[in-house]
Amino acid sequence: MVRAVLAVAAITLGACTDVREFDGRWSGPRVGDAPALQVGVAHDATAALTVARVDRYGLTGTLDVTGLCVGAAVAPLAGAEADRLASLTFDGAPLRVYLATVATVDGGGDALAMIALFDDRRVEVRLIRGGARPVYAIFDLRA
Repeated sequence: MVRAVLAVAAITLGACTDVREFDGRWSGPRVGDAPALQVGVAHDATAALTVARVDRYGLTGTLDVTGLCVGAAVAPLAGAEADRLASLTFDGAPLRVYLATVATVDGGGDALAMIALFDDRRVEVRLIRGGARPVYAIFDLRA
């Protein structure tokens, strides 16, 4: 019995990835060819995310997106981190998804950033904004 409990504990601990490994600079292209995935950004837009601090409770850094964000502070949404939204997941089973806001330079107001960390050492950033100047774009970032 003790051996079984220890084996399960070892497997569980081995499967956990320390999200602090995601500190640093990540960059990559916009992805998705469907028109619904190209709203408010250029087809060839790229993104660069610099993660200054990341843990189970939040992520801070800066985001640059061609024509949309320039050195925008990634401002975590404390309420989302304290809510069940902190365990948000979707297809591909990200390790952790963070919700934040980022300022934009196009005059349309702040955008919601969904930043997903994956165990294969990649980051997906989804930018979402409604209103008169909507944005919906997905970026696949690598270190």
